[in-house]
Amino acid sequence: MQVINRLQIKGMVCTRCIAILFEELSLIDLEITSIKLGEVFFKGQLPQNVDENRIQSVLQKYGFELLSDKKLLLVARMKDLIKAGIDLQSETRDNIKFSEYLSAALHKDYNYLSAVFSDCEGITLEKYIITQRILKVKDELINTDKSLTEISDELGYSSVSHLSRQLKAYTGFDTYHFKNLRKNNIISA
Repeated sequence: MQVINRLQIKGMVCTRCIAILFEELSLIDLEITSIKLGEVFFKGQLPQNVDENRIQSVLQKYGFELLSDKKLLLVARMKDLIKAGIDLQSETRDNIKFSEYLSAALHKDYNYLSAVFSDCEGITLEKYIITQRILKVKDELINTDKSLTEISDELGYSSVSHLSRQLKAYTGFDTYHFKNLRKNNIISA
């Protein structure tokens, strides 16, 4: 049975990134089975003529980075869990306490996770979570006809006014700006 291995890659943001990496890594004889954002799966071991330095040089050419540092891998996992948690919260309307959610999923103390995140990313874990929630709010305002009250309930905000203030503070724009973007997209479509 052939063993499937995985590389974790920082900086992949779109399907074009996937296509570029598939092409470039195939050129260095990596037998790729699949690629998704942040991960490349390949058969067997690295070929003899390929080491991590060679892979890293291919990745750096396009602004990507191989995640081999355990702390960077932990941060990447935290980011994935936060995005999944926000989506889960939106779907179920269950209020998720991210400190407990991350600690339970990663089997580590939240203070440790928070310190590692801040060291690696240069922002606090709390600010990252807020930023991701605001991105979800913006997406909902632009791409759905949900009211701010509905979005606030879905994402577990204490009040609509709190969400509104946070949206303005993080983006510089109010709710109406994002709703107008939706209207303009509908009209121009």
